[in-house]
Amino acid sequence: MPQSLIQPVSAPLLQGQGGVAHGFFTRRGGVSGGMYHSLNTSFSSADKSADIVENRRRIAAWFGLEAQALVTAAQCHSATVIRVDAAWQPGQAPQGDALVTAAKGLAIGVMTADCGAVLLADPVKRIIGAAHAGWKGALNGVLQNSIAAMLALGARAENILAVSGPAISRDNYEVGEDFRRQFLAKDPAYARYFTPWRGKNHTLPAGPEAAGRVSYHCDLRQFIYDRLAEAGVQAADLPLCTYADEERFFSFRRATHKGEADYGRQISAICLC
Repeated sequence: MPQSLIQPVSAPLLQGQGGVAHGFFTRRGGVSGGMYHSLNTSFSSADKSADIVENRRRIAAWFGLEAQALVTAAQCHSATVIRVDAAWQPGQAPQGDALVTAAKGLAIGVMTADCGAVLLADPVKRIIGAAHAGWKGALNGVLQNSIAAMLALGARAENILAVSGPAISRDNYEVGEDFRRQFLAKDPAYARYFTPWRGKNHTLPAGPEAAGRVSYHCDLRQFIYDRLAEAGVQAADLPLCTYADEERFFSFRRATHKGEADYGRQISAICLC
């Protein structure tokens, strides 16, 4: 598929900000085949390394950059934020789940396949961030830590624009009671992000379903938005569900339900240019 067909989703809140380019990239426009069709960006998958390298090169080129300028971390569902001053060598990515930088010409990005991807920018102080906000990271403070790291670089909270990109929607995110209790242990008020499961079919693995356990809809996207708003930044959510939109997005949960052996990841990235 030609590189020209790479068409990332853009966020109105971040559009028109001089010197800041961003994109919530979809699965379209790459060279991967099979279940990874086609813009898979994750070396953690079992996709062909050469295809992933080419896919990432195409994304960097969309920003007008060389391949090595597309920077991602070794994601581990943590609340760890990494300050990036220069691109690191291949295979040397540190572990963490958010990146911040004030360096021009680096596209910092996060990979997702249902988790939240948050892009942040202070276009006045010219400081940007990207956060992988899965439920563990979001619950344990990756978003607050990302904003704090941007402030440490000189950003101001009132200048920061933060957009939560495509992620699994409340309608398709079924979780069990043990999952819910982890949120309530942090704050009983987090009960508002859970409602009894009303889906037509259970989407949890067969074990919990067969045991007749209670399950819930989890509104991870609202949880992410609220944490950003509480931090005093201007926040927005792109209402796009990775589970429901198979044509455009990879989804770990959808792949699991279909019995697929693996899954790809899309990337969301932002750059000072």
